[in-house]
Amino acid sequence: MNETITSLIQDYVKSYPREKGTQTLWEKPLVAFARADDSGFMDLKEQVAASHLLPSDLLPTARSVICYFLPFHRDVARSNSESEFCSDPWAFAYLETNQLIQDLNEHLKKQLGLIGHESAVTPATHNFSPQTLLSNWSHRHIAVIAGLGALGLNRMLITAKGCCGRLGSLVTSLLLTPSESSASSACLYYYDQSCKKCLKNCPNQALEEKSFDRFRCYDHLLKNARLHQEKGWVDACGKCLTRLPCSFTDPGKKARQKLSKGDIY
Repeated sequence: MNETITSLIQDYVKSYPREKGTQTLWEKPLVAFARADDSGFMDLKEQVAASHLLPSDLLPTARSVICYFLPFHRDVARSNSESEFCSDPWAFAYLETNQLIQDLNEHLKKQLGLIGHESAVTPATHNFSPQTLLSNWSHRHIAVIAGLGALGLNRMLITAKGCCGRLGSLVTSLLLTPSESSASSACLYYYDQSCKKCLKNCPNQALEEKSFDRFRCYDHLLKNARLHQEKGWVDACGKCLTRLPCSFTDPGKKARQKLSKGDIY
């Protein structure tokens, strides 16, 4: 059943640009699964926020959580390399991927319903407290539990296809086989302190080695929202995801394989 769910997600994303006429293109998604009763979900009440929800809070019959990563086409990511504000392609990718995640989750919910299983969906973004800016359903932390990747110094998930993309998740009553988790670090800073490019890229100095000022970060996101307001609500940035060794791949894996830095970069 894991393979069936994975194929459903990958096939839907592959056909989405043609069917919806999006400007954005996505690479083949990565998919992973976690048990709804994994102890890692309870840990998120300390790691993220005391208000962080458990899968059973969203769906009392929850047995599994489906997580997926939607990698942006490299041209989208590369467009975001200049200026302190996000590029037009990145802004459209933010909006169109939010819609894709909503549509994909509804598609999965419908397909799971056809075989007698319940599902609960959550928004792709804006599921955080406006007072604390802490999420009550952190897709990236949930993706770590499912084994999709590891968090980097930029506080973002680094997958086998890098970090330039978006995450979605869905809770279901269907029992699925949990994916194998990876305890290895994908971030070169955590591997051997050889990279801090994401800190240098941050246009508002919100990222530090030992801290992250989410309010300073959000101030800059709001500047982007005002700049791109004719497109929609683009409270996005992405500078800490682009022009990095981890933008499109897992450089920690290459480092562990003792490849040269020239091969990594």
